[in-house]
Amino acid sequence: MGKEIDLKKGEISRHVKKALKAISDGYIIAIPLEHSYAFACDAFNQDGVRAMHVLRGDPLFTAAQVLVGSQKTAQGVVRNVTPEISALMKKFWPGMLSMNLRPQTGLSWDLGDANQLDQVSIRVPKSKFAKALLAESGPLAVGSAVRVGRPTPKALSDIFVLDSDLAMQFNYGNLRKGSPTTVVEADETGVRVLRVGAISLEEIQSIVPGATAL
Repeated sequence: MGKEIDLKKGEISRHVKKALKAISDGYIIAIPLEHSYAFACDAFNQDGVRAMHVLRGDPLFTAAQVLVGSQKTAQGVVRNVTPEISALMKKFWPGMLSMNLRPQTGLSWDLGDANQLDQVSIRVPKSKFAKALLAESGPLAVGSAVRVGRPTPKALSDIFVLDSDLAMQFNYGNLRKGSPTTVVEADETGVRVLRVGAISLEEIQSIVPGATAL
């Protein structure tokens, strides 16, 4: 398996530099998010994204989620950002809100759906290392660091891949348990809550009163 780096030792800037090198070279790394480990690669490297889907055993035309470092970066890769969408970003990012939005047209990426879905799941995470990495890397394509159908990985030992599959693994120990992200779908027609997780429907509706649950 890829080289393991202990995030609880050393300077975070040095760890970020190593991660950036691996990502820029087109490799996949494993990083800690709030409650699970995830695979990550450059969102604009189609070979890297494809390899990540194969590693996870994703069905064809599965789109990877995208992590970004800020609301400003998100607005550079999605379109039709209504005042309601902007308000949700401001309130819940960084945090446990995933938003399914319309990507900008003409982006040179393929997240796994051959650009057919006209929708991208995007989020600004709270995880300290992920935030530091994203501030330098730009958008990252991510997926849970486990094959489809297996439990959410709370520790690096929960990840079962070949030595050659990952360039690096960034270890933050056993991650604390917690609810998954709340998922909303939003466009000019309104805001729809697809999954209630760490953020309640009532919290969403406190920002967007017209939000509905599906």
